Amino acid sequence: MTDIQRVSHLLLDIEGTTCPVSFVAERLFPYAADRLEAFLLEKATEEPVQALLRDVLQAWQHDADPESQALWNRTGVSDGPVISADSGRSIAGTAAYLRLLIRQDRKLTALKDLQGLIWEEGYARGELIAPLFADVPPALRRWHGAGLVLGVYSSGSVWAQQLLYGHSSGGDLRDLFRHWFDTRHGMKQQAESYRRLARLMKTDPESVLFISDALAECEAAHSAGMVTLFSHRPDNPHRDPGPFEPISNYGQLSIQT
Repeated sequence: MTDIQRVSHLLLDIEGTTCPVSFVAERLFPYAADRLEAFLLEKATEEPVQALLRDVLQAWQHDADPESQALWNRTGVSDGPVISADSGRSIAGTAAYLRLLIRQDRKLTALKDLQGLIWEEGYARGELIAPLFADVPPALRRWHGAGLVLGVYSSGSVWAQQLLYGHSSGGDLRDLFRHWFDTRHGMKQQAESYRRLARLMKTDPESVLFISDALAECEAAHSAGMVTLFSHRPDNPHRDPGPFEPISNYGQLSIQT
């Protein structure tokens, strides 16, 4: 049994922490990649999507990655319908660039938001259900009932986070969380990000327990002053907990405020 004392807030990563890595890597990412071009053909003229695509094109134009540069140089308006009249880029080419970012696991915020919009449609159709680890839903309900303030910090967009917890194997769990944070609030490998999140949650870092499967994130949270545990779930690619205590079942985690 792992016993954590004197914390009032719990901040959780998602992938490899409350949900298997395989769901994101093998289900969500391919689902978005397969539907990107059709989604853009249907939605590219809508202003929210247009704004995201402007961010994508700006990032693409200045992307130093050789594959990205090659794709920029060989795709354009001749490849079919365009993003906009003045963009100089086709929907097909832009979708190809976004699929490249997905394959490379790049953390472009506009891509994350576009993925969230595509996943929203998949969840609504019942084609996507997030398979949380079996111990997670009862633990979240137990901690919420005990008065802990729960928050999420993930590289996926806030909207994607809420979709996942709203359509999970444990039901709709969104009401259990008070705070939702993504990389707009700072990079997860930087200690200042965790200090910022503590301020946003109106508490001290020392009152926050952070759990993640990424050692660099645990180190950053610890440097900021947070209590930190390393998520040691089956099939996680990261197995070395470093100096942090590993946790693999929340049924064996006792949190005392």
